[in-house]
Amino acid sequence: MIGGKRIAVVLPAYNAGLTLLRTFKEIPLDIVDDVILTDDSSHDDTREIARSLGIHTIVHAVNRGYGGNQKTCYRTALERGADIVVMLHTDYQYSPKLLPAMAGMIASGHYDVVLGSRILGKGALAGGMPVYKYLANRILTFAENLLLGQKLSEYHTGYRAWSRKVLETLPLEACSDDFVFDNQMLAQAAWFGFVVGEISCPTRYFSEASSINFRRSCTYGFGVLHTALTYRLARWGFGRPRIFHDLAARLCVDDAADRANAAS
Repeated sequence: MIGGKRIAVVLPAYNAGLTLLRTFKEIPLDIVDDVILTDDSSHDDTREIARSLGIHTIVHAVNRGYGGNQKTCYRTALERGADIVVMLHTDYQYSPKLLPAMAGMIASGHYDVVLGSRILGKGALAGGMPVYKYLANRILTFAENLLLGQKLSEYHTGYRAWSRKVLETLPLEACSDDFVFDNQMLAQAAWFGFVVGEISCPTRYFSEASSINFRRSCTYGFGVLHTALTYRLARWGFGRPRIFHDLAARLCVDDAADRANAAS
């Protein structure tokens, strides 16, 4: 706990067997109250390793996508009583040692969302981020800041902390199950007026770390721009997409509850 707030770390995982142990070993369990991993129908030994480490492990029978994985993570963290939820990729690209700082920024009451930014400072290229990824990150971030009215250094990090209030407010079930889910969440946070902070985070690129291919990267990029443009048009009064509708949050909670009851 930090400041009386219960901290949960959620690990969306897919074929993370080579890097999960290294990631978990650096999680500061002295302040973390709960660690949750959702295995998105991996083909390797991710779930076995997670269970051997004592991690609360959920296994999707079929692959639900990156966004679908996170939806399960966040829903489970809230059900298990988390006040602050930190999403950390299991590929060991980000430093788990920054968890206390990120959770502390939310526990302070100053921020609702905290991002571990690879762009603040000089960590991205020094850590091995490919130049084309760095340039794409900067271009997309510039466009998103312009359209969303924010001043963030990046929107594409896999290291994010959320307050319980944020996760209970955002209509996450209305978001995509694909990679663009991350950006839709941040656009939702901006829409509902939550305060976003950042902390500089070193990054590591190596052969075992996960990465989407060029085609999927392009799809993601267009999805990011579409989300930001949709946000701006909605702000100007041209429609109100479901992902920005507060009623969608209640409807999605009801939908999720109905699915859970049907499965039981």
